[in-house]
Amino acid sequence: MEASETAVRAAMHKLGGRLLQGVLNADKGAYRGSRIDCGVGHQAEFVGYRDKRLQTVLCKIELKRAYYYCASCQAGVIPKDVQLDVAGTCFSPGVRRMMGRVGAKEAFDEGRRDLKELAGIVVKTKAVERISKAIGHQAERVSQSERHAALSGKLAGMAAVPTLYIAIDGTGVPVVARETEGRKGKQESGRAKTREAKLGCVFTQTLWDDQGRPQRDDHSTTYVGAIETAEQFGPRIYAEAVRRGLKRAGRVIVVGDGAAWIWNIADEHFHDAIQIVDLYHARQHLTELAKSVYGQGTTKATDWAAGRSQQLDEGNIEAVLTTLGRLRPRDGVAQKAVHSALHYFQSNAHRMRYADFRSQSLFVGSGVVEAGCKTVIGHRLKQSGMQWTVSGANDIIALRCLQLSGRWEEFWEARAAG
Repeated sequence: MEASETAVRAAMHKLGGRLLQGVLNADKGAYRGSRIDCGVGHQAEFVGYRDKRLQTVLCKIELKRAYYYCASCQAGVIPKDVQLDVAGTCFSPGVRRMMGRVGAKEAFDEGRRDLKELAGIVVKTKAVERISKAIGHQAERVSQSERHAALSGKLAGMAAVPTLYIAIDGTGVPVVARETEGRKGKQESGRAKTREAKLGCVFTQTLWDDQGRPQRDDHSTTYVGAIETAEQFGPRIYAEAVRRGLKRAGRVIVVGDGAAWIWNIADEHFHDAIQIVDLYHARQHLTELAKSVYGQGTTKATDWAAGRSQQLDEGNIEAVLTTLGRLRPRDGVAQKAVHSALHYFQSNAHRMRYADFRSQSLFVGSGVVEAGCKTVIGHRLKQSGMQWTVSGANDIIALRCLQLSGRWEEFWEARAAG
């Protein structure tokens, strides 16, 4: 039966392809007279008809097109290609949409296999890569427009929400050698093998459970991300927050780990937001410090870290700082660890009032964006053997953020309308 199903599908695709070819060629190649405007004010003369072999979701078809030539621009003009959205490509919009979806979800070669298996469309792996990156590049241009609109006060936001969260984090993406030239890393050679991709997510909260714990609204999380500097990323996450209703939100909360660049963004773009350091990162700092001072796996280290974590959970950051200040290890490495921990907790003290945050039914963890780092970036860009250029990685990150934010249909319709 499987063979019969496949054969019938192939036959129906061919039949549909012939019908589609007839419909698309009914305009006689979109001939518009002996001369037309080339698009930049010159006159292009009709030369003749040129056929194009076009891969559609049904099968390959022959597309008849009127060809004009502009002597001033020294370039050909084919109005029909522009009309049908196939200029510079031999893939129909429907096929490109499919290629973009699979290219965002899985390795390009796996995407090629799935297109063949599921849709009967045979393309090359490189074509899936090229088209996926091109669509991601288009998505990034949309994002750039939104950033410009947000910074100029012209970006319309969504409906007002009681509580808006902005969570920010970073994760390494493996890149080709030339992308880490001159950068220090953790390898024995001292050279970096990854570049940090910054990821931000925005979500809303309107409900609590029966114990007063916050509940993230279903399907409310959207993502933005790129391999770029913190200065470039700030406007990116700000624009997304504006789009999601920042200007009309009752409360705004920024959640992150202790990285200084995150709080610099919060101070610059989210002035009145409540800032919260992820509780679990803070606990981890205490655990690592205990190991350094008292020895890994010792009862003293375990008990000390547990006591400080309890103080942290209670929001008693003063007690934590007092205890840290009393540590006097003799080992040089441990001394540096204490100094670093003191700086971390002192600089983030106002972001660690966890008892107060819980009394307001706020999230005190950055689990949403940490999961996002794995889902948006890790699952697609950090598979075994992968190495990216920064531009290629950013194209796919833009594409994944678009799809995982539920904006794929919106983007594709706007793209077609434009």
